[in-house]
Amino acid sequence: MADKMSTSTPNRTVTAADVPTGLAWFRQSVGYYTGLMDAAATKQYEADSARRKELKQCTQCEEYRDWILRYSPTVRFMQEQVAKVGGNLDRNNIYCRHCDQWKGGGFHPTRGILLCQNRIIDRSHLEDTIAHELVHAYDQCKFEVDWLNLRHHACSEIRASSLSGECRMTNEFFRNRIFKITRQHQECVRRRAVLSVTANPNCADAAMAEKVVDLVWDSCFNDTRPYDEIYR
Repeated sequence: MADKMSTSTPNRTVTAADVPTGLAWFRQSVGYYTGLMDAAATKQYEADSARRKELKQCTQCEEYRDWILRYSPTVRFMQEQVAKVGGNLDRNNIYCRHCDQWKGGGFHPTRGILLCQNRIIDRSHLEDTIAHELVHAYDQCKFEVDWLNLRHHACSEIRASSLSGECRMTNEFFRNRIFKITRQHQECVRRRAVLSVTANPNCADAAMAEKVVDLVWDSCFNDTRPYDEIYR
């Protein structure tokens, strides 16, 4: 895995040089909100505004990412475990980008981890997302996952949702407003796994995804490697 993983960070889609700042931006804003701009200038202002928002999201995401990589026990542990099985994931291949799809991030076997900067709720959410994708990276390195094989995909999704902390009670309570106490963790893991597998190009529909998740559930949910047990 290490020799396949990209070691270069793709360029940001928007940089500070792409957006107006200071007095120039203030004047544009006054013109826009007072209705003094013509159609072309209005369109340009709205495009600049979108780029400024994207740059702000990217900067915040990168600041969160760097803090997490330095201080999160979960993420640091998973980085070490990925390294032990031949991978290498750090700030050079864990990168923040704007995503059109509604997801928190993604893992690619040769490119690294994508963090969807426009979908981040807070730093804790990003920590869970990075931990989730690091489980995928671990599985890729250790088991050579075929991501188009629905069983492989389902197994890794079950493990990632279970071990990352995404399905702990506090997340379900505050983010998803789920108040069920018994088997909450298992139901959250199953729900997330089915959603992910449904998006696989080899999956016909949600019903097929549910069948595949059920098929591998027992062995994959009980496989907590590299942890001794589920603790988040």
